[in-house]
Amino acid sequence: MLLPRVIPCLDIKNGRVVKGIRFQGLRDAGDPVELAAAYAEQNADELVVLDVSATPEGRGHALDVVRAVREVLPLPLTVGGGVRVLADAEALLEAGADKVATNTAAVSRPDLLDELATRFGRQCTVLALDAAATGKGWEVVVRSGRDRTGLDAIDWAVEAVDRGAGEILLTSWDRDGTGSGYDLDLLSAMRRAVPVPIIASGGADGPAHMAGALGAGADAVLAATIFHDGHTTVADLKAELAQLGVEVRR
Repeated sequence: MLLPRVIPCLDIKNGRVVKGIRFQGLRDAGDPVELAAAYAEQNADELVVLDVSATPEGRGHALDVVRAVREVLPLPLTVGGGVRVLADAEALLEAGADKVATNTAAVSRPDLLDELATRFGRQCTVLALDAAATGKGWEVVVRSGRDRTGLDAIDWAVEAVDRGAGEILLTSWDRDGTGSGYDLDLLSAMRRAVPVPIIASGGADGPAHMAGALGAGADAVLAATIFHDGHTTVADLKAELAQLGVEVRR
């Protein structure tokens, strides 16, 4: 059985790393190449790079950023943002991605997931699912959280896995950037619904939050603000998780 992963995330806009709260109020958080190299040195297990303005601006991912990050990164790399057709995914893989994540385009055209899995394999096909609480469950939001879809997040995940998604990057829109902890109810519900690995995203502010997410069924924990702002390092976080009795990759 594979041990859980700790994954830093780089949200990219105009070639720079940015961070906000609930995908809004973005502020500069550094150079993507410098941060990628630092996180690799800190013993991160993987890296996720998301071009957060590609879909709203109607363009593809900034391939030059992916290439530059790949040059300094000896880790598995998942890239998302602006993936609408197979050619977009192919360009990202050629630029250095190991896995490709899609969100808005898959909601608009679910067949994209079938096509990605058939062409590149399930292990390469990641569903990025942004979910907002409704009081009765969770609703899928798209276009960097700007649009509500009315689509039930759990139902959509089940369909996506049936179509070929081999992993789910599950972000709580309500918790994103808040430091208030992952949405454990969302993670638990998702774990009961799908058999594929789940990456928990949105709200992490320390090892206790990550331990809670892993206990709720996540296979990996993703964070951005706590790493970018220097609150902790990946290595220190892993050591703190070990002190809590949570075994992760070392």
